[in-house]
Amino acid sequence: MSMTITEKILAAHAGKDRVEPGELVNARVDMVLGNDITAPVAIREFKKIGVEKVFNPDRIALVPDHFVPNKDIKSAEQAKILRDFAREQQLTNYFEVGRMGIEHCLLPEQGLVGPGDVVIGADSHTCTYGALGAFATGVGSTDLAAAMALGETWFKVPESIKFYYYGRLNPWVGGKDLILYTIGKIGVDGALYKAMEFTGPVIKELSMDSRFTMSNMAIEAGGKCGLIEPDEKTRAYVEGRAKFPYTFYQSDEDARYSEVYEFDVSKIEPQVAFPHLPENTKPVSEAAGIKIDQAVIGSCTNGRLEDLRLAARVLKGRKVHPEVRCIIFPGTQEIYRRAMREGLFEIFIEAGAAVSTPTCGPCLGGHMGILAKGERAIATTNRNFVGRMGHPESEVYLSNPAVAAASAVLGRIAKPEEVV
Repeated sequence: MSMTITEKILAAHAGKDRVEPGELVNARVDMVLGNDITAPVAIREFKKIGVEKVFNPDRIALVPDHFVPNKDIKSAEQAKILRDFAREQQLTNYFEVGRMGIEHCLLPEQGLVGPGDVVIGADSHTCTYGALGAFATGVGSTDLAAAMALGETWFKVPESIKFYYYGRLNPWVGGKDLILYTIGKIGVDGALYKAMEFTGPVIKELSMDSRFTMSNMAIEAGGKCGLIEPDEKTRAYVEGRAKFPYTFYQSDEDARYSEVYEFDVSKIEPQVAFPHLPENTKPVSEAAGIKIDQAVIGSCTNGRLEDLRLAARVLKGRKVHPEVRCIIFPGTQEIYRRAMREGLFEIFIEAGAAVSTPTCGPCLGGHMGILAKGERAIATTNRNFVGRMGHPESEVYLSNPAVAAASAVLGRIAKPEEVV
């Protein structure tokens, strides 16, 4: 019988010919990921299990990225737990400050996740790797501990929803706008514990950077994962960088879906998610004029090179509004270096923006961009919950990098066409 890409991947990793939605399976994992917030808990639980060694030191990645460079003593101690455990277990994939990046930008770049993989991470945005055609999902720290010991974990096989995108993209519209529009249509629980499968001619034309952005925010719709069938663009991305063997899976033509949505992208303009939910989306034309205090460009959602180029295109030859702070966070050190070589940093600094080493800091209200009471930010991040970026009485609006950059210039939420 037919299966979706999600079902095929889980069946292969569970050693079964087929699986059905709702079925409980034990599946081997290809990569286990933790960061400086979630991994310390997992490490403590791992030590309670009583095993001396992790299942495979090449298949565990520890990335300190949330509170690094460390902002205080507590965050320094959290990071030290990762560092000590990585040395003790001789982990291949520990990434120190200066060599690291935001985890969900870093792992694909380093070739540690690939098509057909099962990846779990103690971070909800692990779903990012679905852009490669992997089943990737977030788990709790105790599940992470068990997987570090056993090399497997259990899943309830999710139902799948198909999202089909057709038509011609409008100027300044990309993956961020498509996923915000989608979440706006189905709600933050519209795909609860379901596999979101993004497909159609528009998805095939998207760059890998835009695909990562879309899969990254599947969790904002409640999705278990967000997959895109791998194609030649995927192959070009993984060839030469993949550290492990990979397998391309495609959904069968007659695979079963719980729902199917079709969107004509020619009707979509750049989107802005208003406070305090990612589903509260409106076209940028309905947001224009809202005053901002801060613009944040970066994160695991939009910190890739394509995103920085887009922001630079808007900021080139212009100045950040005198009443606005513009902070730019490249996703990894490699993205940082490439952006520097291309002269993007010169554009940003000339415009009056601050450029940071990779960190998740402001996205989770951690450090390097916290909002005070009453302040308002536009950000290319993935969440805008109450207090997400600082004070509970601050506000966060979500957008693509071009909208964020234009807003930084004009001091209010703006269409890129108003600037460029």
